[in-house]
Amino acid sequence: MIFMKKKSCAGCVAAVVLIHSWIFGQSRIGFVDSQKILTGYEGAQDAMKEIDTENNNWGQELQKMNDHYNTMKEEIEQQSLLLSEAKRKEKAQELENLAKEIQQYRDKKWGEGGDYFRKREEALRPIFDKINQAVATVADDNKIDIIFDSVNGNILYALPKYDMTEDVLEELTSMDADSKKAQKP
Repeated sequence: MIFMKKKSCAGCVAAVVLIHSWIFGQSRIGFVDSQKILTGYEGAQDAMKEIDTENNNWGQELQKMNDHYNTMKEEIEQQSLLLSEAKRKEKAQELENLAKEIQQYRDKKWGEGGDYFRKREEALRPIFDKINQAVATVADDNKIDIIFDSVNGNILYALPKYDMTEDVLEELTSMDADSKKAQKP
């Protein structure tokens, strides 16, 4: 729901800017395809290859752990009639511990804030900074006021004079103050 609102909000902003540009003929607008930039830029490709290599290594390690788990589970099932109750419980506990270890490994590597996302951020942050710098340079060179990302509908660059953030914050503060006044008896 929030994602849809974000897109529609970006669409509304784009529409307002386009109408303003059309009516007043002052603003120049451009757009870029961020996905095409990421797939076409060698620096981004190299960073993603590095991340993918490490991710594949982690995947292979996880597969080994899963194979060990499955082998252990089969052995327990095959030997269950031969094992004492105490030994069966011990083996079941070992299997449960291994399952927890596997889940912890998954979480550590691919969970929220995991190694994969951290490494991806570390590898791509300088790339994104460089792309943003390039977008700003292209905007300056071509005298473009606002550049949108055609993939996400986000503004990648805009002249500071078009930043309405403070005005919106002031309006929200005013609305909150009016709401509090209306609630008082």
